[in-house]
Amino acid sequence: MTDEPGAARAGHWAEVYAAKSVDEVSWYQAEPAVSLDLIEGLAPGHDLDVVDVGGGASVLVDRLVTRGFPHVTVLDIAGAALDAGRARLGDAAPVDWVAADILTWAPDRHYGLWHDRAVLHFLAGDDVGRYVATLERALGPDGSVVLGTFAPDGPTHCSGLAVTRYDAQALAGVLGDAFAVVDQRREVHVTPSGAEQAFTWVAARRRE
Repeated sequence: MTDEPGAARAGHWAEVYAAKSVDEVSWYQAEPAVSLDLIEGLAPGHDLDVVDVGGGASVLVDRLVTRGFPHVTVLDIAGAALDAGRARLGDAAPVDWVAADILTWAPDRHYGLWHDRAVLHFLAGDDVGRYVATLERALGPDGSVVLGTFAPDGPTHCSGLAVTRYDAQALAGVLGDAFAVVDQRREVHVTPSGAEQAFTWVAARRRE
């Protein structure tokens, strides 16, 4: 049976990357400073396997590889974004490039850290619960998570889609009692076109 909503999502993002280069999309960052800072706080020894959800063509994976993280999985629904990242890093890098919809992805291993700056705020209703269930399956018993979403004063839409905006308390509520928030941030991201977008970040550890 065809996953029609998933196919529609994949088609939407294929159109986005067909219309713009990877450094023209609104979420492009030349340096993912907040992501790296929060990841460093959770994994100062650089000893965790990381999954970057919606990572696509982001240079976060480059920075993690350079810093010695043993393995990174970049998961994205947009094959064109993954192709750009793979072409930049080459096949020798310790990276898996996974083309999948987070709502149907079945992780086949445990990760030490889950990072997402791109996906959660596009989800609503039951899909948020499905996302969290996948996150919990993907993380090991000592796993950590870094989430970035649009803030309450951030955009209401992105790439033609409505988004859900969060403050830190709401993000902690999405994760639930299984996780303890250890850090939170506000970031004002400047897009390639010069617009400002407010983001909320939390870093959390799985409770024992």
